[in-house]
Amino acid sequence: MRRVGVGVLGVLLAGCAIGPFAGPSTTMLAKADRLAAEGDYRAAVVAYEAFLAQYADDAKAPRARVSRDAVASVLTTRDEIARLQQELARMREELAKREGDLARVRQEAERLRADLERLKQIDLQLEKRK
Repeated sequence: MRRVGVGVLGVLLAGCAIGPFAGPSTTMLAKADRLAAEGDYRAAVVAYEAFLAQYADDAKAPRARVSRDAVASVLTTRDEIARLQQELARMREELAKREGDLARVRQEAERLRADLERLKQIDLQLEKRK
């Protein structure tokens, strides 16, 4: 998942090199891009938001919005995957419990069948004595 997120972000952030005369907005945006490329998605979203709050009219603002939205999407997807993995683990635990219950019920059914067979034999013996 991390490779996919970094790959997507790499494509979105391509061409954002900082020149020797970078201004504060470029430096701030570069920091957000670096955080995203490193996989620190929560911090990257915060950094993009800070950039957009301070430089909403900057020429780089549309790209910052796209990058922010892409990083937020990766973060949301990653969180959803984690939630689903937890749910899957819970369901596996429940299934294991149910399988244990089923094994106990099967054992009890076998015991009851054996008891029933013994009772039938006793009944047959009683019938023969009459």
